[in-house]
Amino acid sequence: MATLKLEIVTPEGKTCSEDVDMVTLPGVEGEMGIYPQHVPLLTQIAPGEITVRRGGQEYFLAVGPGFVEITGERVSVLTDMAIRADDLDDAKAEAARAAAEKRLKERLGEGDAAAVNAAILRSVEALKGRRRRGK
Repeated sequence: MATLKLEIVTPEGKTCSEDVDMVTLPGVEGEMGIYPQHVPLLTQIAPGEITVRRGGQEYFLAVGPGFVEITGERVSVLTDMAIRADDLDDAKAEAARAAAEKRLKERLGEGDAAAVNAAILRSVEALKGRRRRGK
């Protein structure tokens, strides 16, 4: 069976580089499933969850906003955050969400408010992914 090379890069470095059967991404216009031999595409991804299928198994990653380049053989994701769902700490994610909301309420400048909103969105998406899986 044909596979895709999935590579995910964050500011901290390469967080994933492996051959997979299929990837589902949170596109800005909706979810998209990527199989081997997909038509080439360059697009944005929204904060959400990536589903990776490999060898009959699935695993999930919480991701922030970013970009993805898709070829018939490769899926390259560039994002500010990518965390495996199994590695998420609910307490830390909830604390980050609460702290971000508090900072937003303190009426920071417009640029800061955008950064805080992004932090809240990432934390909420991470929590939703964990809760959806019953963890």
